[in-house]
Amino acid sequence: MRLYIKQKIFSWVDKFTVKEKSGADRYSVHGEFLSWGKTLHICNSHGEEVALVQQKVFSFLPRFYVFVGGRQVAEIVKEFTFFKPRYRIEGLGWVMDGDFFAHDYTITANGSPIVSISKAWMTWGDCYELNIWDTKDEVVALAVVLAIDCVLAQSNN
Repeated sequence: MRLYIKQKIFSWVDKFTVKEKSGADRYSVHGEFLSWGKTLHICNSHGEEVALVQQKVFSFLPRFYVFVGGRQVAEIVKEFTFFKPRYRIEGLGWVMDGDFFAHDYTITANGSPIVSISKAWMTWGDCYELNIWDTKDEVVALAVVLAIDCVLAQSNN
């Protein structure tokens, strides 16, 4: 399953759609304008919330929680490093590897790919392609990728 994310560059609140290869909207993502920490609501094409990404506000290093069906399924933690950023996905047994600055990385479980992420350069705003190997991991993989993007954005500010 391939999904495409194009974020709007000038927006007070995070708001964008996740599209299928055909160009049809698959998910909508919107943030909260006035909240402590970043919060993203991920809704299906019927407007039902399927996942939530929420920042832990008082944390030394960036930390985000991923909720699916109202239950916390993962925690994304940026590890303290000097040169190359490293992230940990707690709760799923997933491992990330690749170039996070270039937004070109893969998430695996027990050596099997879950999702690969690549960023399209020279576009107006950020545009990403997600290749998700198993549709059962679709919502969780999307939410984890969005949480990692939030950590990267926070680290760059």
